[in-house]
Amino acid sequence: MPRLRQVPRAETTDSVVLGVYDQMFGDKDPVADPGTATGTPGDWWTVFALVPDVLRHAVGGFLLYRSPDRKLDPRLGELGQTRAGWARGSQFVFSQHCKSCRTLGIPEEKIAAIPAWGVADCFSPVERAVLAYTDALVLDGGRVADATFDALREHLSDEEILELTYITCLYEMHATMSRALRTEFDDRDEPVVEVPGPAEPLAYDPRAAARAD
Repeated sequence: MPRLRQVPRAETTDSVVLGVYDQMFGDKDPVADPGTATGTPGDWWTVFALVPDVLRHAVGGFLLYRSPDRKLDPRLGELGQTRAGWARGSQFVFSQHCKSCRTLGIPEEKIAAIPAWGVADCFSPVERAVLAYTDALVLDGGRVADATFDALREHLSDEEILELTYITCLYEMHATMSRALRTEFDDRDEPVVEVPGPAEPLAYDPRAAARAD
Protein backbone atom coordinates (compact mmCIF):
# COMPACT_ATOMS: atom_id res chain seq x y z
CA MET A 1 0.00 0.00 0.00
CA PRO A 2 1.19 3.54 -0.66
CA ARG A 3 2.35 5.64 2.27
CA LEU A 4 -0.34 8.28 1.76
CA ARG A 5 -4.09 8.00 1.90
CA GLN A 6 -5.94 7.27 -1.33
CA VAL A 7 -9.03 9.19 -2.42
CA PRO A 8 -12.14 7.09 -3.09
CA ARG A 9 -14.41 8.18 -5.89
CA ALA A 10 -17.18 9.16 -3.48
CA GLU A 11 -14.91 11.63 -1.66
CA THR A 12 -14.17 13.92 -4.62
CA THR A 13 -16.16 16.29 -6.76
CA ASP A 14 -13.16 17.61 -8.67
CA SER A 15 -13.78 17.36 -12.40
CA VAL A 16 -10.18 16.50 -13.27
CA VAL A 17 -9.97 13.76 -10.66
CA LEU A 18 -13.27 12.26 -11.75
CA GLY A 19 -12.27 12.50 -15.41
CA VAL A 20 -9.01 10.68 -14.70
CA TYR A 21 -10.84 8.04 -12.67
CA ASP A 22 -13.30 7.47 -15.52
CA GLN A 23 -10.48 7.16 -18.04
CA MET A 24 -8.23 4.92 -15.94
CA PHE A 25 -10.75 2.82 -14.00
CA GLY A 26 -14.10 3.06 -15.73
CA ASP A 27 -17.01 3.54 -13.35
CA LYS A 28 -15.56 1.56 -10.42
CA ASP A 29 -14.11 2.96 -7.22
CA PRO A 30 -10.32 2.70 -7.74
CA VAL A 31 -9.62 2.40 -4.01
CA ALA A 32 -12.11 -0.35 -3.22
CA ASP A 33 -11.53 -2.11 -6.55
CA PRO A 34 -7.99 -1.23 -7.72
CA GLY A 35 -6.38 -2.06 -11.04
CA THR A 36 -5.87 -0.39 -14.41
CA ALA A 37 -5.96 -1.74 -17.94
CA THR A 38 -2.15 -1.67 -18.05
CA GLY A 39 -1.89 -4.02 -15.07
CA THR A 40 -0.86 -1.50 -12.43
CA PRO A 41 -2.67 -1.13 -9.08
CA GLY A 42 -3.48 2.48 -10.03
CA ASP A 43 -2.67 3.96 -6.64
CA TRP A 44 -0.44 6.65 -8.16
CA TRP A 45 -3.63 8.29 -9.42
CA THR A 46 -5.59 7.87 -6.20
CA VAL A 47 -2.75 9.31 -4.11
CA PHE A 48 -2.18 12.29 -6.40
CA ALA A 49 -5.92 12.96 -6.20
CA LEU A 50 -5.31 14.15 -2.62
CA VAL A 51 -4.32 17.50 -4.15
CA PRO A 52 -6.26 17.99 -7.40
CA ASP A 53 -4.02 20.86 -8.51
CA VAL A 54 -1.00 18.56 -8.29
CA LEU A 55 -2.79 15.86 -10.27
CA ARG A 56 -3.84 18.44 -12.85
CA HIS A 57 -0.25 19.67 -13.16
CA ALA A 58 1.06 16.10 -13.56
CA VAL A 59 -1.53 15.28 -16.22
CA GLY A 60 -0.50 18.45 -18.02
CA GLY A 61 3.06 17.12 -18.12
CA PHE A 62 1.85 13.86 -19.66
CA LEU A 63 -0.07 15.76 -22.32
CA LEU A 64 2.94 17.98 -23.00
CA TYR A 65 5.39 15.20 -23.77
CA ARG A 66 2.85 13.39 -25.94
CA SER A 67 1.84 16.52 -27.85
CA PRO A 68 2.20 16.52 -31.66
CA ASP A 69 3.90 19.90 -31.19
CA ARG A 70 7.02 18.20 -29.84
CA LYS A 71 10.05 18.41 -32.11
CA LEU A 72 11.86 15.60 -30.31
CA ASP A 73 11.48 12.11 -31.75
CA PRO A 74 9.20 10.37 -29.20
CA ARG A 75 11.41 7.27 -29.32
CA LEU A 76 14.34 9.32 -28.04
CA GLY A 77 12.15 10.78 -25.33
CA GLU A 78 11.08 7.31 -24.25
CA LEU A 79 14.67 6.12 -24.11
CA GLY A 80 15.39 9.00 -21.73
CA GLN A 81 12.30 8.33 -19.62
CA THR A 82 12.95 4.61 -19.38
CA ARG A 83 16.61 5.06 -18.51
CA ALA A 84 15.63 7.69 -15.91
CA GLY A 85 13.35 5.12 -14.27
CA TRP A 86 16.15 2.56 -14.20
CA ALA A 87 18.80 5.01 -12.99
CA ARG A 88 16.58 6.37 -10.21
CA GLY A 89 15.59 2.84 -9.18
CA SER A 90 11.87 3.17 -9.88
CA GLN A 91 10.42 -0.14 -11.00
CA PHE A 92 7.15 1.64 -11.81
CA VAL A 93 8.62 4.23 -14.19
CA PHE A 94 11.03 1.75 -15.76
CA SER A 95 8.39 -0.94 -16.30
CA GLN A 96 5.74 1.39 -17.70
CA HIS A 97 8.11 3.04 -20.13
CA CYS A 98 9.53 -0.24 -21.37
CA LYS A 99 5.95 -0.81 -22.55
CA SER A 100 5.83 2.67 -24.07
CA CYS A 101 9.07 1.98 -25.93
CA ARG A 102 7.52 -1.18 -27.32
CA THR A 103 4.40 0.72 -28.41
CA LEU A 104 6.59 3.13 -30.37
CA GLY A 105 8.31 0.27 -32.16
CA ILE A 106 11.63 0.28 -30.34
CA PRO A 107 13.10 -3.21 -30.83
CA GLU A 108 13.14 -5.65 -27.92
CA GLU A 109 16.93 -5.85 -28.14
CA LYS A 110 17.22 -2.16 -27.35
CA ILE A 111 14.63 -2.22 -24.56
CA ALA A 112 16.44 -5.12 -22.89
CA ALA A 113 19.77 -3.29 -23.25
CA ILE A 114 18.70 -0.02 -21.56
CA PRO A 115 20.00 -1.04 -18.10
CA ALA A 116 23.48 -1.78 -19.52
CA TRP A 117 23.42 0.54 -22.51
CA GLY A 118 27.07 1.52 -22.09
CA VAL A 119 28.25 -1.94 -23.15
CA ALA A 120 25.53 -2.55 -25.75
CA ASP A 121 26.25 -2.15 -29.45
CA CYS A 122 22.63 -1.98 -30.60
CA PHE A 123 22.13 1.74 -30.12
CA SER A 124 22.74 4.40 -32.76
CA PRO A 125 25.06 7.35 -32.06
CA VAL A 126 22.13 9.68 -31.26
CA GLU A 127 20.57 7.08 -28.95
CA ARG A 128 23.86 6.65 -27.12
CA ALA A 129 24.12 10.41 -26.75
CA VAL A 130 20.59 10.56 -25.32
CA LEU A 131 21.33 7.76 -22.85
CA ALA A 132 24.62 9.35 -21.78
CA TYR A 133 22.88 12.69 -21.33
CA THR A 134 20.13 11.02 -19.28
CA ASP A 135 22.71 9.52 -16.95
CA ALA A 136 24.32 12.93 -16.53
CA LEU A 137 20.95 14.44 -15.64
CA VAL A 138 19.83 11.70 -13.27
CA LEU A 139 22.96 10.12 -11.83
CA ASP A 140 25.21 13.20 -11.91
CA GLY A 141 22.56 15.77 -10.98
CA GLY A 142 22.89 17.73 -14.21
CA ARG A 143 26.69 17.74 -14.32
CA VAL A 144 27.00 17.20 -18.06
CA ALA A 145 30.46 16.87 -19.55
CA ASP A 146 31.13 19.02 -22.60
CA ALA A 147 31.89 15.92 -24.68
CA THR A 148 28.48 14.44 -23.81
CA PHE A 149 26.68 17.64 -24.70
CA ASP A 150 28.66 18.04 -27.90
CA ALA A 151 27.70 14.51 -28.95
CA LEU A 152 24.06 15.30 -28.30
CA ARG A 153 24.31 18.53 -30.26
CA GLU A 154 25.62 16.71 -33.31
CA HIS A 155 22.17 15.18 -33.72
CA LEU A 156 19.59 17.37 -31.98
CA SER A 157 18.54 21.01 -32.26
CA ASP A 158 18.46 23.34 -29.28
CA GLU A 159 14.68 22.94 -29.13
CA GLU A 160 14.93 19.16 -29.12
CA ILE A 161 17.55 19.22 -26.37
CA LEU A 162 15.39 21.46 -24.20
CA GLU A 163 12.43 19.11 -24.68
CA LEU A 164 14.59 16.09 -23.89
CA THR A 165 15.97 17.76 -20.77
CA TYR A 166 12.55 18.76 -19.48
CA ILE A 167 10.87 15.43 -20.18
CA THR A 168 13.71 13.38 -18.71
CA CYS A 169 13.89 15.48 -15.54
CA LEU A 170 10.10 15.34 -15.25
CA TYR A 171 10.26 11.57 -15.18
CA GLU A 172 13.15 11.54 -12.74
CA MET A 173 10.81 13.48 -10.46
CA HIS A 174 8.03 10.96 -10.98
CA ALA A 175 10.45 8.11 -10.29
CA THR A 176 11.66 9.77 -7.10
CA MET A 177 8.15 10.52 -5.86
CA SER A 178 6.91 7.04 -6.65
CA ARG A 179 9.71 5.50 -4.60
CA ALA A 180 9.26 7.93 -1.71
CA LEU A 181 5.48 7.41 -1.53
CA ARG A 182 5.70 3.71 -2.43
CA THR A 183 3.12 3.88 -5.17
CA GLU A 184 2.45 1.22 -7.78
CA PHE A 185 5.38 -1.16 -8.40
CA ASP A 186 7.59 0.89 -6.06
CA ASP A 187 5.73 -0.41 -3.00
CA ARG A 188 8.68 -2.58 -2.01
CA ASP A 189 10.56 -3.13 1.21
CA GLU A 190 14.05 -1.67 1.52
CA PRO A 191 16.41 -4.37 0.24
CA VAL A 192 19.48 -3.12 2.13
CA VAL A 193 19.05 -4.25 5.75
CA GLU A 194 21.21 -5.95 8.33
CA VAL A 195 21.22 -9.71 7.86
CA PRO A 196 20.98 -11.59 11.18
CA GLY A 197 24.22 -13.29 12.12
CA PRO A 198 25.47 -15.64 14.84
CA ALA A 199 24.55 -14.91 18.43
CA GLU A 200 28.20 -14.39 19.38
CA PRO A 201 29.99 -11.45 17.74
CA LEU A 202 32.64 -12.57 15.31
CA ALA A 203 34.19 -9.22 14.42
CA TYR A 204 37.63 -8.52 15.83
CA ASP A 205 37.52 -5.79 18.47
CA PRO A 206 40.97 -4.18 18.87
CA ARG A 207 39.86 -2.46 22.07
CA ALA A 208 38.99 -5.75 23.69
CA ALA A 209 42.35 -7.17 22.59
CA ALA A 210 44.17 -4.20 24.06
CA ARG A 211 42.39 -4.61 27.38
CA ALA A 212 43.33 -8.28 27.45
CA ASP A 213 47.02 -7.35 27.04
